[in-house]
Amino acid sequence: MAKRSPRKVDGWKSKQWYSIVTPEMMGQQDIGETPASDPKLLMGRVIEITLGDVTNDMSKQNIKMSLMIDQVGGDSAYTKFMGHELTRDYLRSLVKRQTSMITSYMDVMTKDGYKVRVKPTCFTIKRAKSSQIKAIRQIMTTIVRRKAQKLDFNTFIQDAVLGKLSAQIYRDVKGVYPLRRVEILKTHVLSEPAGMPKPVIPEPINDEPVVVNTDSEVSAEPVVNADSEVNAEAT
Repeated sequence: MAKRSPRKVDGWKSKQWYSIVTPEMMGQQDIGETPASDPKLLMGRVIEITLGDVTNDMSKQNIKMSLMIDQVGGDSAYTKFMGHELTRDYLRSLVKRQTSMITSYMDVMTKDGYKVRVKPTCFTIKRAKSSQIKAIRQIMTTIVRRKAQKLDFNTFIQDAVLGKLSAQIYRDVKGVYPLRRVEILKTHVLSEPAGMPKPVIPEPINDEPVVVNTDSEVSAEPVVNADSEVNAEAT
């Protein structure tokens, strides 16, 4: 008599859905769900989301953030901040003819021992000279390094993402050469301090377990002046 082959189980039915929770600096909000057949498989999974999705403010959809799952508790997957960058469409809207885009790359250490790569960028009203470009880059580097040394990781990232750091650069640089805009184009966490504690998991409710001089015009929406904070209010 022929043996009956075992019934195959649908892969999706065998998986459990876990709520994705933002880091403490973002209020530990539920931002979606992700499936996994084993909670261990969630560790290290990277989630991309915009700041607009977190704050329910569609004007901040130009800011992309990378979060990585580093802890699972019950049916919740807790994340940590890994970096942010501006969307390409928004960046193209900032590039204008006969202007300079002055970018600096630097690795800084925050007061509590996080190593972060930062990419601040100034957009000038007209094309700047090489001496002015050098002075602007030096000011940007000084401000970012000084801020990192004085602030803890959460505060530094909030200042970089939400525009306070850009506003400080704008105020200090505009005396050297007129600026149209300042942005922190990108941040990336390179390392964390040794022995860093895991995020606090809430108790369950129930018993369940460079320089670019641009020569071509790019069509774009009008760019707002950078005298005010560049991107968003603090979450």
